[in-house]
Amino acid sequence: MAAISAWFWNERFWLPHNVTWADLADPAPGVEYPKVGHLLSALPLALGIFAVRILFERFIAGPCAAAFCIQAETSRRAQPNAVLEKVFTSITKCPDSRHLDGLSKQLDWEVRKVQRWFRLRRNQDKPSTRTKFCESMWRFTFYLCIFTYGIHFLWQSPWMWDTRHCWYNYPYQVLTPGMYRYYVTELAFYWSLMFSQFIDIKRKDFLIMFVHHLATITLISFSYVNNMVRVGSLVMAVHDASDFLLEAAKLANYAKYQRVCDFLFVVFGISFFVTRLVIYPFWVINSSMFESWSIIGPYPSWWLFNMLLLVLQVLHVIWSYLIARIALKAVMRGKVSKDVRSDIESSSEEETTEAGKEREPEQQRSTSLRHTISSSKGENGTNGHFSATKAWSQNQNQNHNSW
Repeated sequence: MAAISAWFWNERFWLPHNVTWADLADPAPGVEYPKVGHLLSALPLALGIFAVRILFERFIAGPCAAAFCIQAETSRRAQPNAVLEKVFTSITKCPDSRHLDGLSKQLDWEVRKVQRWFRLRRNQDKPSTRTKFCESMWRFTFYLCIFTYGIHFLWQSPWMWDTRHCWYNYPYQVLTPGMYRYYVTELAFYWSLMFSQFIDIKRKDFLIMFVHHLATITLISFSYVNNMVRVGSLVMAVHDASDFLLEAAKLANYAKYQRVCDFLFVVFGISFFVTRLVIYPFWVINSSMFESWSIIGPYPSWWLFNMLLLVLQVLHVIWSYLIARIALKAVMRGKVSKDVRSDIESSSEEETTEAGKEREPEQQRSTSLRHTISSSKGENGTNGHFSATKAWSQNQNQNHNSW
């Protein structure tokens, strides 16, 4: 075990040349450097944040939802059926025609009755608008608070105005109480997201978000261990800048304030493009790669850290492209096609489609022509003046605070 620990904490990987762990282990009185043990305090804090979230959603977000007349919808429950329940939980939630025919014969039910059962069963797991409102309000509150704190802290820091101060006297840079609180709170929040993901709204990108949260925790911990906290604080502030705007727009959308929602998403889109495609590469990465090279020189963990920052920038470009494509479609068509990568809840879309398929024969027999005319009017209606906002919300929820 000692050999594995010595290999993992090899000084030649983690630290610049001519610097050892012993040099950082015994600082002068009143001086503190980042230590691995500091990160352990994020775990109990994460549990505390999780508990605060539960209380917040119940006693603050819940009454706010009621004030906006957002009530918890009650969906009709599917009748208990052991055979269908087993198929639903272990095989598929959306059976194809082959499965439907087999179940229909096994249960002596009509195919439409089996379809209806699966639709009702999926609706049971569908989160209500009130639930989504409370979750977004919690995230909005945290993102706004942590961004405000981060800007207040960095405003008084020299590396906010001259990024070369991120590397002067590195790695002998004192850990201030403000920096410690900033880092540990961000880390604890992402640990809390790891815990709460298993009880949150179930989305199609569950695994992607799990990996994302794990990668974020790794990046924050990595930069803390080798004392790259100054540039790390800049990265966190840049990513926090647009996240609360996204959640605010989602809140307006759930409350059906469409114009406010549209405005906030425009502001969010501008903020996202500016912070992720301009400030991040030309301010943060420029300092991390070029200024640090000239001041301290490269070493193994330096290469790894900068490679991870570049990977993050590639993700920014991809996400920005997706946002721009959705916005362009909204402008050109007045409506947005389904984003296959979105984090819409797993059961939030299929129901309408299947219900429509079930009703179609009867509608065609009675009012096929009138149905066709009204449908074409609905598709080209006026409720799409900026309907990209909902798609942006779904598309960008997984991108919140990508650091």
